[in-house]
Amino acid sequence: MLMTFDAVLSADELQRCQILLGGAAWSGGHITAGKQSALAKNNQQLDEQSAALPELRRIVMTALSRHALFFSAALPKQVFPPLFNRYSGTTNSFGAHVDGAMRPLPDGRGYLRTDLSATLFLSDPERYDGGELIINDPMGERSIKLPAGSMVLYSASTVHRVAAVTRGERLACFTWLQSMVRDDGERRLLFDMDMALLALREQLGDEHDAVVALTGTYHNLLRRWGEV
Repeated sequence: MLMTFDAVLSADELQRCQILLGGAAWSGGHITAGKQSALAKNNQQLDEQSAALPELRRIVMTALSRHALFFSAALPKQVFPPLFNRYSGTTNSFGAHVDGAMRPLPDGRGYLRTDLSATLFLSDPERYDGGELIINDPMGERSIKLPAGSMVLYSASTVHRVAAVTRGERLACFTWLQSMVRDDGERRLLFDMDMALLALREQLGDEHDAVVALTGTYHNLLRRWGEV
C-alpha cells in the first residue's frame, strides 16, 4: 500500500512546525539508524532532548488523530513518537535501505512492529531541489515529493531512499506505525471496502439493507484479521 494525503497539517500547524524547526539544534541522523541504514544515512535529525520536540510531536499526533482517511488506510494500533530530519549542505541524502522490523520505544515500554512508514513533508518543494523519497513499490519505482503539510504512507518492508538535496533545505517528519491488521493485502482490502461503503452511504443512506449488510461484513473481516 502506498498512499498520499494532502494538507494533513493546517496552515497554522505547518507554520508553527517550521518556526520550531528553524530554531532547533540538529544531530547526526545515525542516532536512529540500524546497522545497515547507518551506512547509507547522511542527514541530520532533531535530538530526543530538543526542547521543541514535545510540541512538534503533539502537533503531528493531533493532526493524524483527526484524519479519518489516514485511520482507514493505516488502522493504527500504535504510532512511534514522530521524529524530524533535515537534508541540506553536505548532509543531504539517505541511500537505499529497508526499515528495521522492530523499533524500541523511546520510553522503554517495549517494541513497535513497523508495518508502515510515513513521511510528512514540512518544506515547500520549490525551496529545494532533489530530496525525493524514492520507493521501490511492487508497481515499480515511485518518486514522491509532496507539498509542505502533506504526507505519504507506505509499507515499511519496501526498499526506499531519499535523493540528494542539491539546493536548499528539506525538512520532514517521519514515523512508523504498527497496524491492527498486520497483512498489507488484507489492510488494502479493508480500505477499499471502507471507501466503497462511504460511496454507498452517500447514494443509499446509512439504513439501506445493503449498506447495513456490507458494514457488518467489513467489521467481521476486521475482527478476523485485526489484533488489539
